[in-house]
Amino acid sequence: MATHRRRHRHHSHNRFRLLIPAISAISGSILIVYALISLLAPSPVHHHHLLRRTELNESVVVDDSPAVASVFKVPISGGMVSDRSLWSTRMSKYYFGCSNASNKFPKVETVTYPNRYLLIATSGGLNQQRTGITDAVVAARILNATLVVPKLDQKSFWKDSSTFSEIFDVDWFISHLSKDVKVIKELPQKGGKGLVPYRMRVPRKCNERCYQIRVLPVIIKKKAVQLGKFDYRLSNKLDTDLQKLRCRVNYHALKFTDPIIEMGQRLVNRMRKMGKHYVALHLRFEPDMLAFSGCYYGGGEKERRELGKIRKRWKTLHSNNPDKERRQGRCPLTPEEVGLMLRALGYNKDVHLYVASGEVYGGDDTLAPLRALFPNIHSKDTIATKQELEPFSAFSSRMAALDFIVCDESDMFVTNNNGNMAKILAGRRRYFGHKPTIRPNAKKLYRLFLNRENMTWGEFSSRVRTHQRGFMGEPKEVRPGRGEFHENPAACICEDTEAKSKLDALPRKFGKNNADVDETAIDQDIETESTESELSDQDEDDDLIGAQFQHLANDTSVDNDPLISDSPELEELLSD
Repeated sequence: MATHRRRHRHHSHNRFRLLIPAISAISGSILIVYALISLLAPSPVHHHHLLRRTELNESVVVDDSPAVASVFKVPISGGMVSDRSLWSTRMSKYYFGCSNASNKFPKVETVTYPNRYLLIATSGGLNQQRTGITDAVVAARILNATLVVPKLDQKSFWKDSSTFSEIFDVDWFISHLSKDVKVIKELPQKGGKGLVPYRMRVPRKCNERCYQIRVLPVIIKKKAVQLGKFDYRLSNKLDTDLQKLRCRVNYHALKFTDPIIEMGQRLVNRMRKMGKHYVALHLRFEPDMLAFSGCYYGGGEKERRELGKIRKRWKTLHSNNPDKERRQGRCPLTPEEVGLMLRALGYNKDVHLYVASGEVYGGDDTLAPLRALFPNIHSKDTIATKQELEPFSAFSSRMAALDFIVCDESDMFVTNNNGNMAKILAGRRRYFGHKPTIRPNAKKLYRLFLNRENMTWGEFSSRVRTHQRGFMGEPKEVRPGRGEFHENPAACICEDTEAKSKLDALPRKFGKNNADVDETAIDQDIETESTESELSDQDEDDDLIGAQFQHLANDTSVDNDPLISDSPELEELLSD
């Protein structure tokens, strides 16, 4: 019996010894499988990266980043939006630009005093300087002074040595304004010597009374005054005749030189030959722009390191909360987000897209998702030869002028930001027939972009169209007096009686039967959309380069502005 028990224990011990290698092998296999799963599985934050990997199959753009299959797929066709509604504004035919002076506006010869000369020193890139030139004419009129042709900024970030006459037709400028303001090319000589202007500054948004109190006594005493860093130094709220003078300057007197116009028109003609319509996109996504914005686009430590290094060059930049900036709609849309917005609004992938842009952060990788959505992407560098661009390529303002012309002539102009070029073109397109202009409602769109993988394309596109109502360049989108005057020149836009009667029958801003919107998809946010858009415009009056930079640009002192003295060219960099 004892022998039997010992034999049984011996056999059990042998079986146990045989099981150990098997258990080890199984455990090892499990560990290997687990390691492979961990290696191949996407990162938990992969779908937040700036450059989402996309690929095109026969009918959809597929995003391969989610760990589970997504219901969000972009179709090839643009949707149910009518072609007419994509390329025109519904009420534009009832509105027209009107900037002629009234009978109460005295002739120039009756108000211009001798020995009063106004000079200005412009600031920034092409479009920021354009606002300064426009407002300088009005300032000269307020002061009953002769304006000397403005000197362009040649020392800013853009480092452009161009003179006024190399960008704008100076003789046209002088003659076209001859009934409003006396303009001369140079200060006159006195006793064989040129006058030396007294240099000073005025606060931002200085109104008519402000100029009369601050500048008029000085110009009477000194004869010639030069106003430095002259950008956005004139109030948005002026007498109607002065506002109309602004429009006569901006939309009629400021004409590019013939070489710029001819090359710009050549680019426009080439875009038109490619299709019935084309979209122009002003894309601000340069490394410096993103660094200053304080926004974060999911590029990980590499992005934080690269953009953080740029921010250190400007000591006065405040630290921003990137998530808050995005939630508040203060960050430029990414190229992919612009593409998704346009597709959701109904633009098909075969539309030809002209991109006006500087150096894009991330280069071709950043543009790849946009190119997947719109394969027909062009720029002045792709539709013109190096020989054709050679007279312009060394001058940033002349190159910007070419982009300005192509964007202005486009069937649809869209921007991913609210910078100076976007504002100037938005106002110009309103004045000349309310040509469609898309300003992204970034605050509302951000939430859609963040959660798009959890909704179908139909839901996404319907909500995009809902949120973009009031941001599409329609008449009366912005209440008169709100926003930057150069973006919304309401005093220079007239309406006929038919427009008045038709608009009175519609809810303000949107209309009852907007063909661009699927009314069944309007979510609960639409009730507050109109109010929120008006509130967002409330402070636009003081917006130089976007709300995210307001704490940097609010200089109200004349001579003691720490930002200007210690932090050069912030506005210039962000201006165009």
